[in-house]
Amino acid sequence: MHTPSIKTLLASLSPLPSVLVRGWVRTRRDAKGFSFLELNDGSCLANLQCVVDETVPGGDRLKEILTGAAVAVQGELIPSPAKGQQWELKAVSLELIGPAPEDYPLQKKRHSDEFLRSIAHLRPRTNKFGALFRIRSEASFAVHDFFRNQGFTYVHTPILTGSDCEGAGELFRVTALPRGSKEDAAADFFGRDAFLTVSGQLEAEPLALSLGKVYTFGPTFRAENSNTARHAAEFWMIEPEMAFFDLTANMDLAEAFVKAVARHLLDHCAADLALFNQWVDKECLARLTQVADAPFERLEYREAVRLLQAACDAGESFQYPVAFGTDLQTEHERYLAEKKFGKPVFLCNYPASIKPFYMRVNDDQETVAAMDLLVPTVGELIGGSQREERLEVLQARMQAQGLDPAPYWWYLELRQYGSAPHAGFGLGFERLLMFATGIPNIRDVIAYPRTPGSLEF
Repeated sequence: MHTPSIKTLLASLSPLPSVLVRGWVRTRRDAKGFSFLELNDGSCLANLQCVVDETVPGGDRLKEILTGAAVAVQGELIPSPAKGQQWELKAVSLELIGPAPEDYPLQKKRHSDEFLRSIAHLRPRTNKFGALFRIRSEASFAVHDFFRNQGFTYVHTPILTGSDCEGAGELFRVTALPRGSKEDAAADFFGRDAFLTVSGQLEAEPLALSLGKVYTFGPTFRAENSNTARHAAEFWMIEPEMAFFDLTANMDLAEAFVKAVARHLLDHCAADLALFNQWVDKECLARLTQVADAPFERLEYREAVRLLQAACDAGESFQYPVAFGTDLQTEHERYLAEKKFGKPVFLCNYPASIKPFYMRVNDDQETVAAMDLLVPTVGELIGGSQREERLEVLQARMQAQGLDPAPYWWYLELRQYGSAPHAGFGLGFERLLMFATGIPNIRDVIAYPRTPGSLEF
């Protein structure tokens, strides 16, 4: 028999004479001769109430069915007399598929995020995390849908790499040599050092300079020993690269992209977002709506520094000082997005001294054509730039940053064979989910968080 989802059944326009549902019991309430089972199968936030008479086949096992048990219930979908629900299932048979003991850790009460991280294999069964992972799924679909509609080609860039895109050295080394081996990299699997990628950008650029517009969407890794609520060692990045794009076109695309994902979530995740709006962040729906409907602010880095310094003079307290040539901290980014403008803000044309080698040097020779998108509650959501297409300038930038050009020979060669202006950006998918839901910790928007000292599950 076909097993419809609970989401489908609750949306039914008419009673159904015979259906079979499978799921996990949230609660069991007993009355004389029968029980109410609240069943959830993960398809939606709502439960389906199943009314099970102890005389139906399998009804004699009702008392064994505790919170967390997996069951199958066959019956008739009928109008419910109970307030707040349209349908309920009148059972004709019950099967206990997988029992759960009395010490099942997800009893009907509030649990802290810290506790739920310790049982990450079970936390998707809670309302909060079930809703989060459905939102994550819809956001993933929205990403692909947007770029497909914009004429992009989806490409897959390597997880294993021999180069450091960011030049910061925060890479996980990958080796096939035995633990404790004294042999050097030449004896290793690839005959050289290998790392987990920090970004697919460098490998995506040649594809953009062949296919026009491409994007990647996959896991990236940074060995950054940072125990903050915004950093994880493994996270997902969305990285488009576009031939013949300048910085302005890059920002235009980034704005359209974020707006499209926000609109998709508002249109397709109403019930799940309402949970976060009620219990996690009462502004998340208003914030998403504003992002979807209102234009973003655009601001030069130099002007942002001036505004932050003026804020300091007016009594705003920042932990870190602000001056031209310094990288902005999260507190500065959030001040601009939350207090000064109250909406997403693009900052562009950063000092060359604080940005990676591949960003295009502006005519002033002091700044590069870089842009960051700052959003309320999170800070930096997107980082991008127009890429340096001039071979001599790129070589000079690499030399200034102390990078060995040898591993990048192919990247440099692109600037010899039909070089063209191009641009791209990276968006941290987990930060997008934090912004959408109001969840303050990156560990709670990814199923199995990888952070310093934590490699469970």
